[in-house]
Amino acid sequence: MFLSLRAQAAEALEEALSALSLPTGDLGLEEPPEDVEAILASSVAFRLAGEAGRAPPAVAADLVEAIDVAGYDYLAGVETQGPYVNFHASDAYYAGTLGDAREETYGRLEPTGREVVVEHTSANPTGPVHVGRARNPIIGDSIARLLEFAGDDVDRHYYVNDAGRQMAVFTWAYETFDEDDLPEPEREKADYDLVRYYREGNRFLEEADESEVEAAESEIQSIMQGLEDGDEAVYERVERVVDTVLGGMRESLSRLPAEFDEFVKETRFIRDGSVDDLVARLKELDEAVYEEDAWQLDLPDFEKNLVFLRSDGTSLYTTRDLAHHEWKFEQYDHAVTVLGEDHKLQAQQLASALDLLGNDTGQLDSVFYSYVNLPEGKMSTRAGTGVDLDDLLDEAVERAREEVEVRMDDRIRDDDLTEGDIERIARQVGIGAVRYDIVSKQPSKAITFEWDRALNFEAQSAPYVQYVHARTCGILDEAERAGHGPETVDSGEVDPDLLDSPEERDLLEVIARFPAVVESAAGDRQPHQVATYTREFAETFNAFYRERQVLTGDEALTEARLALVASARTTIANALWLLGVEAPESM
Repeated sequence: MFLSLRAQAAEALEEALSALSLPTGDLGLEEPPEDVEAILASSVAFRLAGEAGRAPPAVAADLVEAIDVAGYDYLAGVETQGPYVNFHASDAYYAGTLGDAREETYGRLEPTGREVVVEHTSANPTGPVHVGRARNPIIGDSIARLLEFAGDDVDRHYYVNDAGRQMAVFTWAYETFDEDDLPEPEREKADYDLVRYYREGNRFLEEADESEVEAAESEIQSIMQGLEDGDEAVYERVERVVDTVLGGMRESLSRLPAEFDEFVKETRFIRDGSVDDLVARLKELDEAVYEEDAWQLDLPDFEKNLVFLRSDGTSLYTTRDLAHHEWKFEQYDHAVTVLGEDHKLQAQQLASALDLLGNDTGQLDSVFYSYVNLPEGKMSTRAGTGVDLDDLLDEAVERAREEVEVRMDDRIRDDDLTEGDIERIARQVGIGAVRYDIVSKQPSKAITFEWDRALNFEAQSAPYVQYVHARTCGILDEAERAGHGPETVDSGEVDPDLLDSPEERDLLEVIARFPAVVESAAGDRQPHQVATYTREFAETFNAFYRERQVLTGDEALTEARLALVASARTTIANALWLLGVEAPESM
C-alpha cells in the first residue's frame, strides 16, 4: 500500500512541477523527519531553490498550491512544514493496509521475471564450519530470501573448492593415515571425523623429515595433476573426501538455517573443457604475459598481476572461478556473491579479467563482510582449532533454555509449557538470537558476538522482536476463545476510521511501509535494513499494546483492533522470515 501511495505522490508532485515549469528529476520523496506529521515528505524544494530563485519554504508553498490530490485514492491532503512538502494518507489507504496485511504473502513484490543466483558460504570442505565465517551463510541466505520476496527467481549456490592443493592434501592424508593413530573426533559427525586426517596431514608436512615430505609432496602433486588431466579415478578419490565433509558441513548450516539448491564444483569446469577454453582466450589478450614461470594478466588498475596458469600446466582457483562466473552469466540474469573482506582484491581482479574477456560485469554483485569475533574467554576452544558453528549454536540453545526456565519460575507458570515447548522455544530463540544479532549489523562492520545483548528479551534483539509475534498470536487466541474467530478477523469488514488514536495510526503506518522496506533492502542487498525495521515495528506495536485494549465492549472497535493485530502478526512473521529467524507462537 505504501508503494502505491508513494507512486501517487510522485505523480501528483511531477504534475505540479510541470505546471510550475520546474524540472522533475529527483523528487526527494522520503520518510518524513521525526518532527514532521505526515506519511511521506518531499525535500525537492531544497534542490529547486536555486533554479526558482526563491527560498526552499517558498518553493514548497508554491508546490503545495499547485498539487491536486483529489484524483488520488490514497492521498488525503498535502501541506508544507518549512521546506518540506508533506503528504497525508486517506482512509482508503488505511483500509487497504488492513486488508492487504492480513494476507500471508503480505510484503511480496510482483514477479520481476529475473533469474538470479546467490552464491554464498563456499567454505573449503576441509572441516567443520568456523564461527568466524558464520556471517557468510547468514547474510547470503537473507539476501536470497529478500530477492525472492522482491520478485526474483532465485537459486542458492555453494561453490565447492575441490580442485586445489588443500583437497589434494586432504585426499592424500585420508588415504595415508590410520584412524587408530588419530585423536577421537570432537563430535559424531562426518566433518569432525575426517578433519582429523587433514590436521594430521598438515602436521606431518610441517614436522616430518625432508625425504618423507618430498615423497608426500610427490603424491599430492600427482593428485592435483590427475584432476587437471581429467583422470576419472583421481576424481573419485577426491570426491569421496569432499562429499563426506560437505555432508557434515551441510548439517551444521541447515541449523541456521541455510539451504542450497546446488553445490557447484570447481572440477566441473575442468572436466567440461571450460578452463582449457578460458586459458586459451586469456593467453590471446594483450594483457597476458609469461613471467616468473607462470602465465599472468597484467591488469592496469592493480599492482599485482593475476596468475592464471602455472608452468606445469595446472590452473589456479581464480582461473576456475573465471570459468564458473562465465557459466553463471550464461545461466542467470544476475549473480550475487557474498565474500569475506579478505577476498575483496581477488574479486576486483576477477571482475577486471571478466571485463577483458568481454563479459557484462554489470551482471555481477559482490557483497563483502567483516568477520565475527567472540569475546575472549566466553567460549572454550578444542585443541587450539577455534570455535565451530556447532559450538556456538549449541551454547545459544542452552542459554536460551536457561532464560526460558528462569522466566517460567518468575511467572510461576511451570504448567503452561511442556518439555517439548521448552525445547522448541529454546531452539527458536537461541538460534534466532545468533542469526538476528549477526544479520542486523551492516556487513562491512566488524562485530563481536555477545550473549547478553543477543539474548536480551527487553532490548533490541531477536527475543524482543519474536516476543511481539508471540504476543499477537496470544491476543488472537484469546479473541477466538471469546468468540472472535478467524472468519471475523479475516473478513475485512472493519471500519478503519475507528483506529484513530496515535498508537493505532502509527502501527498502521509502520505495517504499510513493509513492502517498501523489502524493495529497498533487496535493491541494496542489505538485509540489516529489515532488522532495523523489525525493531521499530516491535517498539510501535508495544506502544499500541500498552495504550489500547484490544478486546473491548464495543464490538466494531474490537473487530477493527483485532484486524490490526492480525495485520501486525503477518507483517512481523514475514519480516522475521526474511532474516531467517523463526516466529514463535508462544514464548
